[in-house]
This record gives sequence, structure tokens and C-alpha cells, in this order.
Amino acid sequence: MSNNTRKLDEILEFNNEFVKNKEYEKYKTSKDPDKKIVILSCMDTRLTDLLPKAMNFKNGDAKIIKNAGASVLHPFGSIMRSIIVAIYEFGVDEVLVVGHHGCGMCNLDTQKLIDKIIDKGVAVDTIDTLSNSGINVKKWLHGFESVNESIIDSVNMIKKHPLTPDNIIVHGLVIDPDTGKIDIVINGYNK
Repeated sequence: MSNNTRKLDEILEFNNEFVKNKEYEKYKTSKDPDKKIVILSCMDTRLTDLLPKAMNFKNGDAKIIKNAGASVLHPFGSIMRSIIVAIYEFGVDEVLVVGHHGCGMCNLDTQKLIDKIIDKGVAVDTIDTLSNSGINVKKWLHGFESVNESIIDSVNMIKKHPLTPDNIIVHGLVIDPDTGKIDIVINGYNK
């Protein structure tokens, strides 16, 4: 049995008890965010519980979107799509882009990452085929040089998006993944 199967088995075993004991009841809420906020944050594991607690959010308060680096890379990619849906379908009126200090996407060595991809069995030909098809794998995987600059770029992408209404407030923040301290990069109330 593979390691992944054991992990899934553990999850399903726990889930059966969770449902049987009705532990879900304390998490019941609606699909609409109570505080009318959407948060774009990094997928860093240190932020899973820390970020909402450091911001005084409980289950149901905000829509939370996570990706590598808390970055909006494409104006019509899935991150921007989720933000637009949150605004129009769920009444969100503020967006928080929350990066963090010590982010793994900052100064990511993309060649080393590509080497790891190849070491895991993806053929060099596959990467070459993607490159010959117009997909610059190295650029696509590249992170950023500065967390603050990445946050500024993402805030600007959201604010300037043709489908973002003028009245949406977009903030850029950085959280310390060790202490939860939040610093402002862009205060969306200051236009």
C-alpha cells in the first residue's frame, strides 16, 4: 500500500468519527462571508490557523483563496476569477492580499525546481514540448524578488481589472509567519 493511500485512509477514518460525533455543528455558517471580505494568502502551512486567528476571523467571516506566494499572476486566471465571483456573487467589498515574510516563492530557484520535476520522472522532452508550444515553464514557475513588490503587483492587478468595480477596497499586507504580526504595504482606504 502506498504512503498516499495510508494518508487518505487516516483522513477518512477521522472524517467518519467527525461526522458521527456531529463535530461539524460548530462550523455551520452560510456561504456568504459575514465580514464581506475576500483574502488572498499564501498556501504556506504556517498560515493555515495563524492567519485567520491573527486577523480575528472565524469560520464564515471571509472567503479565503490560497496559492503559492499570494500572487495574482494572470488577469483572467483562476485567482482573479475567484475574486470577481466573491465580489459579485457573495457581496464582498474589500480584498486583502496577504503575503508573508520568508515566503518560499521569493527568489525561488526555478532551475532547481525544474530539476526536481525531472528527478520525479517528468521527461525533459515534456518540458521542451511545453516550451516549444509557447509555455515558458521557467517563467511560469518563477516566484518574485520581493514580497512587498509582489503584493503591490497583485493589488494593482485586482484594482485595475476591467471587471473590478471602482468601490472595491484592496489592501496589501504582510504577515510574520512566526508571530502573526501584520504590516501594511498598501492601505486600500488611502486612494
